[in-house]
Amino acid sequence: MARWVPPRFDTGRRCLVSSADKGLRKVEVRLKWDPSPFGEPPRHLDIVAATYSADDPQGRPVYVVAYDSRSPDGTINMTRHSQTGQGFGFVEVMVLELDRLASSFGRVVVGVVIHQDRGRRTFGDIENAAVLVAEKYTELLADDFAQVADSTATTIAEFARNGSGEWELHEMIRGFDSAPPAFAMEMGAIRPT
Repeated sequence: MARWVPPRFDTGRRCLVSSADKGLRKVEVRLKWDPSPFGEPPRHLDIVAATYSADDPQGRPVYVVAYDSRSPDGTINMTRHSQTGQGFGFVEVMVLELDRLASSFGRVVVGVVIHQDRGRRTFGDIENAAVLVAEKYTELLADDFAQVADSTATTIAEFARNGSGEWELHEMIRGFDSAPPAFAMEMGAIRPT
């Protein structure tokens, strides 16, 4: 029986574990960060997921799920949400039931965005921020945002169907300088290198 070991978030450390032959089924994206120091406005981060059709996997999202929404079919939703970072451990959690997504979907991109309503903040301004992607007790991806420290938003992972229709995870740490609405629309686009 597998035993869960809490991840260590050394600067820039990321782990990628391959999935079982049956592909990914139900995945959690967990986010944590320290609250603002006393007297400062709250720091508000959000997990965002955008779904893309199999016919146009690089096009506009079919729908976006964030703190105030869930997918129309209930396959992607927030089970825990924080506007301040207060709490123990991971204070925001999004669940993606990939095995229940209709076959018309070919790609899901997940990211994290910092609300900019109280002045510009980047990941470098947020203390002890970290994200973890896991399936049951298996850590698939962990990151501390060090490589996107100057960004206000970042993609974390891309979930895509392989040739046999099973879901796979691809690390996709890419920084953006965007507010939540714009980030949701641009996070899955291919960017020139």
